[in-house]
Amino acid sequence: MSSTSSFKALWRLLQYARGYRRRIIAASTCSVINKIFDIAPEILIGIAIDVVVNRDESFVARLGFVTPEQQIMMLGVLTFFIWAGESLFEYLYQILWRNLAQRLQADLRQDTYEHLQQLDMGYFESQSSGRLVSILNDDVNQLERFLDGGANAMIQVVVTVLAVGAVFLVLSPQIALLAFTPIPVIIWGAFYFQQKASPLYMDVREKVGELASRLANNIGGIATIKSFTAEDREAERLRVSSEAYVEANRQAIRISSAFIPVIRMAILVGFLATFIVGGLKTLDGTLNVGAYGVLVFLTQRLLWPLTGLAQVIDLFERAMASTRRILDLLHTPIHVSNGHLKQLPETVRGEVVFDQVSFTYPSSQAGIKDISLTVKAGTTLALVGATGSGKSTLIKLLLRFHQADQGRVFLDGTPIETLDMKALRGHLGLVSQEVFLFEGTIRDNIAYGRPDASDEQIIDAARSAEAWEFITRLPEGLNTAVGERGVRLSGGQRQRLSLARALLKDPAILILDEATSAVDNETEAAIQRSLRHIAHQRTVIMIAHRLSTIVHADNIVVIHQGELIEQGNHEQLIAAGGLYAQQWKVQTGQISEVEPIPGTAF
Repeated sequence: MSSTSSFKALWRLLQYARGYRRRIIAASTCSVINKIFDIAPEILIGIAIDVVVNRDESFVARLGFVTPEQQIMMLGVLTFFIWAGESLFEYLYQILWRNLAQRLQADLRQDTYEHLQQLDMGYFESQSSGRLVSILNDDVNQLERFLDGGANAMIQVVVTVLAVGAVFLVLSPQIALLAFTPIPVIIWGAFYFQQKASPLYMDVREKVGELASRLANNIGGIATIKSFTAEDREAERLRVSSEAYVEANRQAIRISSAFIPVIRMAILVGFLATFIVGGLKTLDGTLNVGAYGVLVFLTQRLLWPLTGLAQVIDLFERAMASTRRILDLLHTPIHVSNGHLKQLPETVRGEVVFDQVSFTYPSSQAGIKDISLTVKAGTTLALVGATGSGKSTLIKLLLRFHQADQGRVFLDGTPIETLDMKALRGHLGLVSQEVFLFEGTIRDNIAYGRPDASDEQIIDAARSAEAWEFITRLPEGLNTAVGERGVRLSGGQRQRLSLARALLKDPAILILDEATSAVDNETEAAIQRSLRHIAHQRTVIMIAHRLSTIVHADNIVVIHQGELIEQGNHEQLIAAGGLYAQQWKVQTGQISEVEPIPGTAF
């Protein structure tokens, strides 16, 4: 990683923060004025020494203050206003920088999250949730910490060097040259350490993401960990991840900690030059004693900001490593682009056509090949096949979670890639095998797709999904909290709430991906009755492994290794004696296993 990578990240951040330009300028101005006031007392001390030593011939006497008493009083008044000004602008820059940090981090997190939501599902399949949470939380907070204090510190270091250098040049160009000789060494050291530290801090941020991912996975899978008595093993795996984070930080700390002694020794050279050369020039009368005092005090004043430069660079590097990760996520390209049609040309009937559609997952090379299929409006389509055959892939393409490599998908004759995502998905209702409930109440989860739905509508949807009976048995009914991911409910209860959520949306096309897999036989039979009633009003696409749940489908399509090999209704497929017929015999106990069919293997 080059030494300019952090400054490129800073430039990218400034480009993002164009809308905050006035706030940044105001905060920076207050930082500059505060630092000028901050170094002024050292100058006043030198002037006071000049007054005490030279009295009527002092610098202040030439300004019209004749007596030493008048000169001291004037310096006292000036000191009061300088200290008051320093305090005022310190208050202002802290308010401005901290508020800017809060506003920028909130907006950056929001913008990044909103962009994240627009990315296709392929991106999420290649990323860990822990890493994404780490970027949106830890990295954004790291940037906030830099803006809270580091940005002001960097500005004030630069102002200190420039202001002190100007005073040195006015009082003694020779001493200024000697005192500031180490500055190039310090600047070189800063860039050198920055170059060494930058990749180390990037590694630290990656280790944070891995640690967050480990914690999220373990907490989410705590039931599995307990059931396999794997607590000790998982604790050890977490310890390994935690130690990797500690080691990454140790490497970065080793580099950053060496910076302070190097800078301190470089500054010592400048201080000794001021102290010795300035003292000799004062003794031989070529330098005013007050000016000598100013130079000595200002050299000391220069010491602390520069020794603190190590902490500033440390904070800067951490923040820029985080900034790169945030902005890289923010600028991740969206491969499934949004269409321009906000609405379908006419009332949605629910006809779906897959026209020679092919898609391959980059990571596994699995997918579907050249599938052409028509789902007539108001009919029920069932997709069957072995796990990984490509059934869910068809659903994901219809939902535009992915973009087909070849071919097109149509809804009522309109290519779905031309439709606005919300317009398309507003007509689709998905009930997935993997039910996700949001933390909140049962009412909140059923009404997730229609937040403005009335209780009567919510109850009707719950009845249709055979969920109302168990809801009424709960002490708080619809107001019952489901817990994180619905942990307080059984699998069957979560499945029925998911179905109710989709039914309340009243979609033109209802998609059921193993929607009854987690319910008992009695509830499944009740849901099937409800679905047969619902199917008269909409298109239904079902994925099922239990063939008994799809015998009433208008069309059954068998997918094998990504290809469509059979289709027809139940009676037709049984009569054909193909793969579907053999699987039916297995599930009904007529044979023990599927017999090989030439060219296929179920």
